[in-house]
Amino acid sequence: SCSMGNLENDGEGSKLSEEDDKNKLAYCVTDVPAWYLCIILGIQHLLTAFGGIIAIPLILSQGLCLQHDGLTQGHLISTIFFVSGVCTLLQVTFGIRLPIVQGGTFAFLAPSMAMLSMPKWTCPAWTQNASLVNTTSPEYIDVWQSRMRELQGSIMVGSLFQVLVGFSGLIGFFMRFIGPLTIAPTISLIGLSLYDSAGMSAGNHWGISTMTTALIILFSQYLRHIPVPFPTYNKTKKLHTSRIYIFQLLPVLLGITLSWLICYIFTISNVLPSEPEQYGYLARTDLKGDVISQAPWFRFPYPGQWGLPTVSLAGVLGILAGVLSSMIESVGDYHACARLSGAPPPPKHAINRGIGIEGIGCLLAGAWGTGNGTTSYSENVGALGITKVGSRMVIVAGGVLMIIMGLFCKIGAIFTTIPTPVIGGMFLVMFGVISAAGVSNLQYADMNSSRNVFIFGFSMFSGLVIPNWIFKNPDAIATGVVELDQLLQVLLTTSMFIGGFFGFFLDNTIPGTLRERGIMDWNKIPLDDSSNTLESSEVYNLPLGISSCLSSFSWVRYVPFLPPNAPSSQDEAKVDSLATKQQPVKPEPIRSVAL
Repeated sequence: SCSMGNLENDGEGSKLSEEDDKNKLAYCVTDVPAWYLCIILGIQHLLTAFGGIIAIPLILSQGLCLQHDGLTQGHLISTIFFVSGVCTLLQVTFGIRLPIVQGGTFAFLAPSMAMLSMPKWTCPAWTQNASLVNTTSPEYIDVWQSRMRELQGSIMVGSLFQVLVGFSGLIGFFMRFIGPLTIAPTISLIGLSLYDSAGMSAGNHWGISTMTTALIILFSQYLRHIPVPFPTYNKTKKLHTSRIYIFQLLPVLLGITLSWLICYIFTISNVLPSEPEQYGYLARTDLKGDVISQAPWFRFPYPGQWGLPTVSLAGVLGILAGVLSSMIESVGDYHACARLSGAPPPPKHAINRGIGIEGIGCLLAGAWGTGNGTTSYSENVGALGITKVGSRMVIVAGGVLMIIMGLFCKIGAIFTTIPTPVIGGMFLVMFGVISAAGVSNLQYADMNSSRNVFIFGFSMFSGLVIPNWIFKNPDAIATGVVELDQLLQVLLTTSMFIGGFFGFFLDNTIPGTLRERGIMDWNKIPLDDSSNTLESSEVYNLPLGISSCLSSFSWVRYVPFLPPNAPSSQDEAKVDSLATKQQPVKPEPIRSVAL
């Protein structure tokens, strides 16, 4: 049930096993915690997503020739926070309506970096030299803005495909052909294809980057079950200490902050070299010291702030590979989120709407110029399981905080002063986890089958070999048609496209049973272990009474993203019967928080 576990002091409550008590939710999806709790937990969700969100503009800045322009990097960070906040509010209010955070996606990074590495977009040599870069010169501004506009256009056109797939209900059709053997190489290669970026950043000072990695591993793995006492106050207990699993909640933030602080101490005590040519110079914290003072306090990001987007076929098709993997990952996140927030499994209309709104989010991200799209954040779904707060109002608070953070440029500017080796240390952990998250999808397929071992192995290896060869031999593709050359260049240097393509083609053409391929287990809707105390309509119907207004129209049943028109539809009856089957004796408890 979703009632507060610590409020049940009756005989029956005390008999609950410790395991059941651990799995109790403090707040359900539709519950509204106190406003201060919403803000505190919203900040925590923001900090959980923080690592992934700031990593994207920092990686993109290499392809956009912005390594030595801290001020623009700060603007990009502010813009991505602003758009992530807007997309989160859209998703929670009109999309899937589950407590799920939206943020930048690594799935778009691989095709974006492949596009920016084309001969046409390779950074001029002078942009790599800090002493030659004048960040206010029109020539330099045009260098990075022309690249950004090309990215924006590709993302906006690519996202229209996601809008179409979501709102037309085609996602269900795609899921029939896409199984673990397509998704595993696709997601794994997102992480593996970024090894060069992680190595370059970490290699600026291996000592500092190793320390950052070690701290993040220490906090997230070894100390995660150790609570830290914090002084807290409430009316009944007055001033007392509560134990908070701080290391489990904020390992990335703590690791980065501590390394950042040590780099600062090393900088002021001149332990780190002050000559740009010397090894370790980039670990200094005073390299972008003027960025914070230059950044305006307040800046409103707006669509087309870098100019009118341009479009290329090569860029769009590359981004489509990212869109597909992002969509399928999100469907998995929706089911996990429903399970952890005490909601019934999401019905088809809610999933269709969720994917459609994510497509609109990518469209907005493209228009605003983040150089990226948006997707559901698995890290934040995991945080629901830790905090036991499944309320969507908390995510609304988190979304509002992201928007506020995006409006205050000084905050974005502060993050750009994080030394490159510290960022490199974070990348080592983050990209490793993404690679492993892809492989974990193989648990659904039968990996004792030689068919599956061959498909996965060949897809992964091809996804590493082919892009590597094309990078080293960029002139090898010469069909005589410039547009076709560019298209092949982007697709064949995008690891995740090659791995995903071979996985998809071989999995659907080599004979194998649905069970062997993992499609059967993959498409099973995971049902909640605890009782579903919430009806499907209560969670997934549209807000502001829109669903009840539309319920009188008969055509609603033919619209894939709208809930069925009858309030007491069969779907809800199924959910109700499910709840009674799972908990036949115990009546539904009264929720602790008024709706």
